[in-house]
Formats: sequence, C-alpha cells, structure tokens
Amino acid sequence: MNINDIRNIGIMAHIDAGKTTTTERILYYSGENHKIGNVDDGNTTTDWLEEEKERGITIQSAAVTVTWKKKQINIIDTPGHVDFTAEVERSLRVLDGAIAIFCAVSGVQPQSETVWKQSRKYKVPKIGFINKMDRMGADFFRVAEEIEKKLSTHTVAMTIPYGSESSFKGVIDVLEKKYLTFTSESLGADVVESEIPSDAEELIKKYYEKLIEEASRYSDDIMMKYLEGEEISKEEILIAIKKGVLEDDMLPLYAGSSLKNIGVQPLMDAIVYFLPSPLESKQVTAINVKNNDSLIIKADENAPLAALVFKVQNDIQAGLISYVRVYAGVMKKGVMIYNSTRNIKERAFRILRMSAGDKIDVPSLSAGDIGAVIGFKNAYTADSICTESNKIYLEKPIFPAPVISVAVETVTAGESEKLKNTLEILSHEDPTFTYKENKETGQIVISGMGELHLEVLLSRIKKEFSIDVNTGNPQVSYRESIRDEGEDEFEFERMIAGKNAYASVRLHLSADDNYNQNSINIDKNVLKNTSEEFINAAKEQLNNSLKSGIEFGYECTGINVLIKDIKIRDDSTQASIAAATALCFDNLSRSLHPLLLEPVMTVFITTPADFVGECINALNKRGGIVENIENRADDSTINATAPLKNLFGFTTALRSSSQGRASFIMSFKKYSVQEGGGS
Repeated sequence: MNINDIRNIGIMAHIDAGKTTTTERILYYSGENHKIGNVDDGNTTTDWLEEEKERGITIQSAAVTVTWKKKQINIIDTPGHVDFTAEVERSLRVLDGAIAIFCAVSGVQPQSETVWKQSRKYKVPKIGFINKMDRMGADFFRVAEEIEKKLSTHTVAMTIPYGSESSFKGVIDVLEKKYLTFTSESLGADVVESEIPSDAEELIKKYYEKLIEEASRYSDDIMMKYLEGEEISKEEILIAIKKGVLEDDMLPLYAGSSLKNIGVQPLMDAIVYFLPSPLESKQVTAINVKNNDSLIIKADENAPLAALVFKVQNDIQAGLISYVRVYAGVMKKGVMIYNSTRNIKERAFRILRMSAGDKIDVPSLSAGDIGAVIGFKNAYTADSICTESNKIYLEKPIFPAPVISVAVETVTAGESEKLKNTLEILSHEDPTFTYKENKETGQIVISGMGELHLEVLLSRIKKEFSIDVNTGNPQVSYRESIRDEGEDEFEFERMIAGKNAYASVRLHLSADDNYNQNSINIDKNVLKNTSEEFINAAKEQLNNSLKSGIEFGYECTGINVLIKDIKIRDDSTQASIAAATALCFDNLSRSLHPLLLEPVMTVFITTPADFVGECINALNKRGGIVENIENRADDSTINATAPLKNLFGFTTALRSSSQGRASFIMSFKKYSVQEGGGS
C-alpha cells in the first residue's frame, strides 16, 4: 500500500456517544464485516473482551483495518469512560487523525472536552460526527454552536440533517446540494441521491454560503472568486477545508444516526478527503541517543527503522502482543530489532494486522503503518524501536498517575505467587495500573484511575486468570514531592566482595510547580565524558528512588532531576554508580522539605434542574468547590473540584439528594499539598 493511501485514525467521544456503533457501520459498509454487530447484544467487533461485552462499554482500545475508496484505513476505537483515559492517550499519540463523535442530544459532554484537549496536545486533526439525530431532543445546530463555543474551534457543516427525532430520515450534502437517504432493506448500505426538498432549499443556501466563507479563510483564490462572483469548484473547496483541518483549526461536521444506519458513508468519505496520510501528518521528532540531539523522523520506508510501542496486551494463546506504529523504515518478520528504551535486542517472530480479536499475519510493516508484533517479551508501552546502529528515543505519551488503591489477597492459600504474576501481566498491559507488595506484612496493594477501573481489573483477575481475591476498602494514592531546590554530591567508596568500588554522583533537584510528573535530565558534559552503561545505571536508580519515595513511602511526582556530574575510576562499576546515585538522591531530597500530596479531582454532576441545590449541598459537605453550572432544557451540569479522599461513597449521597436521578463522573485534576503533609 502506498503511504499516501494510508489513514491512521481514532474514534473519540464521551461514553455512550456511539463510538463502537459507528465503528461497526464503517466495518459493514467497507465490506470488512458481513453483518452489523450490536453493543446491547455483545457481538461488536472492537468490544471483544468479556468485560466489554457484559458491560456494554469499551475498555481497551481496539484496532481494525478497512479499505474505503481505495484507501487503507487503520481505525482505533477508544474508550469513553474517564477511568480508561490512558487508552485514549496512547492511541492519540500514534494517530494521524480522528473522528470526534458528539451526541445530538447531550452535545459536548465532560469526556468530550477531555479527549479534545488530549487530541490538541498531540496536534491530531479531526472531523466531527453529530450522532443520534433520531433521539428525542436531538438538535444538530445547537450542538454545532456548542462545539465552537466550548472547544474553541471553527466548524463547517458538510451534511445537515433533514428532520430530527422520529422524523429524521436522511441528510443533505451541503457541497453537492443533494438529499441522501439510506435504504433500510440494505441496512443503510445503499445510498439514494435525490433533489433537495423544497422546504430545505433556503437552509442549504445559508450553509453553502458559510461553507464558502470558511473555505475562503484558507484560500486567497476562493476569496477572490467569491468576491467577484466566479464559480468555485468542489475540488478547490475540499482542498481549502482540508488545509484548515490539518492546521487543527477547522472541524467539518456530519449529521447522522449510526444505530439507524443513516449518514455514515459521507463520514467515511470525509476520512479520505480531510484526514492526513502519514506524509501529511504532524512532524515527528526523536532524540539521538548518542548525542542527545533532536532530529526529525520522515515517513520514508527507506529510512532507518523508527517505531513506537503504544500498547501491550496479553493474549491467552499468543502471549504478549505489542501494538506498534512504524514512523520510518520497515519492520520485517523474523528480523532482530533494537529496543532503545530497554537497551535490548528482540525478534519479531510474527507481524500482524489486527481486526480486534482476529489476527492476520503479514510479512512486514512499513513507514506509516500500524500493526502488532508477537515476540517482544520485554517491551512496554512507550518503548522506542529502532536499529542498533541508529539508536533513537521517540516522544512518549504521558499517562496520569493512579489515584485510588485497594488491598487484595487471595481467597485460596498458596495462590499468592500466581496473583503476583497476574498483576505483573496486567501492569505490563496498563501503564495506569500499578501494584506494590509490603515486604514486611505481605499485603499487596493495587492502584488505578478510579473505582470502575479497579472493578474491571479485579473482575478480569477472577474470570480470565481464575483467581478469587478478597479486597479491602478503597484508599487514596498519595504522592511525595519537595518544596525547595538544591544540589549535592555523594562520594561512594566501599569494599564489595573483596574488591574496592568507587563512584561519585552530583545531582540537582527542583520541584515542578504543578507536581505533574518527574523528569530526569543529563548534563551535556556527563553525556560527553561518561559511558552509556554508567549513565543508564544512574538513570535506572533514579527511577527506582522516585518510585520508593522520600519520607512517607509514596511514589514521587513533580521532581526534576539533573545529573550534573559522574566521577569514576578504574574500580567503578554500575553497582557503585547506582549506590552513589541512591544515597545522593536520598540525602538531598530529605533536605529540601518533602511534601505529602493528595489527588484533587474534577467532578461533573449531571442532574435535573430541580435538584441542583441539593447536589451542590452534598458536594459542599465533602469539601467540593463549584466552578460553574451549565443549564440545558432538560438537565444541568455542575463542574466542581474536590479532594478524592472525600468522594468515596459520594454516589450514594448524590442519589439520596436527587431521588436517584443525578449521576457524576470524576477525573484527576492535580496534586495538591495535603494540609499538615510536609513542612
């Protein structure tokens, strides 16, 4: 497949906006599937995990490949629930474009805003689909205005609905000025073009004018022709709109109802028209391992291999499957490759194209492609894959830290080791899931993004791995950081196994004001004068020290570490470097006023307007602070923040305050210094 003919796209939205249902229609209309799966029936292609089928939600991102208009489209259907935001994060990191789906009734919902921000961070161009036009209260034009206002983007309607709710029968193509209906006998596969209904002619005229106006923002030629009353071709308009999309400044909008099989094919055409090929996609940069210089990776199959592992998944039959995006070069079956993140070599025994649960063997993956590899035993999410002669690091996706923990123990004696092996597999798959064993008590504590996240993982432990476990009450996952900035050096010299071992390490520590994440940087003189094995030993130890904490035993966050100097002698070893690094970090961090941090959550409450006051009172009792209230015709949304430790059991309190009619979701916002938690 020519690289210009590849589209790597994701489908993103709030939970229950219709991502999986839309994916099923794309699979059917492209000919990939011979029948349409249904979320309620638990037989969709991309929701293939047992937990997904039972709950009717997407938990793991799933990859499928289809062909449409002679283009290869690699699609990743991502979860909508905030507890599984890491799946969205790692998918967006490797995608070239995305479909943003919005509910025609609920509009821009909280998770819609979250995934939009994630896509902006990775500069992912998008097209929009306003779904569920058949639902009571559906309003395409209100939602379009809401998108512009809330997401700070320009929109242009490419199709608009003809009718709504029970009278929604088809869509009107604004550019072609055609009325499109989708025959129920073919489940919407047959599209019938006809003249625009007379009662919609004025509306189409208005939206065609807006389409030309928006296109003229990206084309001086269109602007001149528009002002002079000259004819403007369809191709000119499509090129101009695509320019706006690639700049992530324009969102073409399409109307439809995936469940009713209406409006999906124009959306599929838009993938081909507007979303970029890997050659047109955002610039990808990497770090040269040898000199720490930044370099641009070009989408060229003749260039050295550059690929990123964006997901690792355990398969009962196949073992570990590593999902990869190839940015440059070719990854071939059976060939040894280099994992620069782990500093190891591994072989790709099998290379696959994935259709969710199905695996199709292929001989290779070329620049621009997304696929999967069987054979990488030690690869983790965000690892860089390259050749040993051309070592590079690609930019990693950034994952939020786990915020909720629970103690687990096996019901059956003698299964502790089996449980630990299972937890290792699950943490290998999911970068937002961690576990820790207390060596003194033997207690195991697992941590994740929310109660649903841990509930799903515990269910998988029981069903997939056949281990019954007892659990304790949920606990907050605290973090540690430092208040001050400072620098120190530690000189290590001891007799180890009868031999003298020496090393000296100087570190500089400072705090990130937002306590977002740790960073480890290396002074250029260290890079120039110190061997790679000694630098790696220091880095590995720093990672371990940051995980172990300072005073309270919690993992650190928001600490910037700079390795200023490493002094060695003939008797220096990796072990002595690690020891000097550990002791230097421990002494220095303790002198910089350690802090205990607690997670603060963003809370979105959806409630009938009559219960807004009661819901706010329930939130205030738990230390919540209301930031704004948004009122719609049928309900209200309360946007607030609150400490996580106060939100356990909030579901019950909220139901009591609203006669069972209010609901809420929460997501991590920031770490804040706990009162009394540090000097």
